Amino acid sequence: MSGSLIGLVDRMTSVSRIALLLLGLLVLNACSSNRLEMLGASVSGYNHTPAAINWFSVNGAGGPNMGPFQGGLNSQVCCTVIPAVWSPGLRAVVKWEKDPFPRETIQRDQYGQIDLEAYRLHAAKYSTHEAVVEIPQYTDNMCAVQVHFLACDQVKISTTCYTSEHPNYPDHAYFQKKESTTCSAI
Repeated sequence: MSGSLIGLVDRMTSVSRIALLLLGLLVLNACSSNRLEMLGASVSGYNHTPAAINWFSVNGAGGPNMGPFQGGLNSQVCCTVIPAVWSPGLRAVVKWEKDPFPRETIQRDQYGQIDLEAYRLHAAKYSTHEAVVEIPQYTDNMCAVQVHFLACDQVKISTTCYTSEHPNYPDHAYFQKKESTTCSAI
């Protein structure tokens, strides 16, 4: 088969070869010009719930665990990847594991080691979640992807450079919400 391909190339005129070469270059150029410029952004989390977040990820980039009502800059890790230029409809996939009973006592043996069967029973209560979350508009000086875990397994993302203590922090309302006792099916 390769012999017939070589014969075909030998029979091609120089004009055909040039046309084929130009077509290949155009295809390569089109592919490279559509490539998005991406930037690395650190990831931090805020847990606004009484559950523990054992782990979370944003577009596959891991975040740390957080106890109930914990998080902030001390939960910052590196990095997820997002487009350098924001566009409407930009979203991220957030995945996480939740421990609804983080203060539950787990039996230990005489040496203080966690009993494996007791831990297995506790861990069976963990739940995993996934949400596609809108990324709010950001500019060239986007500092971090901040994930807010809210009541009823809701998740919001912020991209501000301000810390939660700053008066211009856009998400102060998340810190005012109380855990709901009932969650409606969405």
